[in-house]
Amino acid sequence: MGRGKFKGKPTGRRQFSTPEEMLAGTSSRPRTFKKEEAVEVEDEISDEESEEESEDESEKVKGPQGIIQTENPNLVKPKNLKARDVDLEKTTELSRREREEIEKQRAHERYMRLQEQGKTEQARKDLDRLALIRQERAEAAKKREEEKAAKEHKKSEARK
Repeated sequence: MGRGKFKGKPTGRRQFSTPEEMLAGTSSRPRTFKKEEAVEVEDEISDEESEEESEDESEKVKGPQGIIQTENPNLVKPKNLKARDVDLEKTTELSRREREEIEKQRAHERYMRLQEQGKTEQARKDLDRLALIRQERAEAAKKREEEKAAKEHKKSEARK
């Protein structure tokens, strides 16, 4: 029977198990996957045990590094500190950027405190501007009251 221009891969098509097959255990999936997973778990457990033993011994060296001793200045060796070895009194020094960031925050807080108290130039200007606006509003309110009184006076005269 002709398939047309394109043929399928020789490995065949994918077979998907239905949930019923999985529950019944009649899935066509190979059983080797479970065995491989079990072997990997056992390997991980044995690796953890061997790592604890190898910490005491010298590090294993791969390839020609065992024969030729070289020192790489760029290589950073991991520092494993145990909880009992940690010095709590030792304070870590901040980096330049961290120090500058902290100083910037403190300066901003100090400025905002002075701003609230009205001791900065900007606060003084704002307070002067606010006083001027209040004065203008009071004058406008007084003017409106006078106009209103004049209007009422005119109405009362017109009625007479």
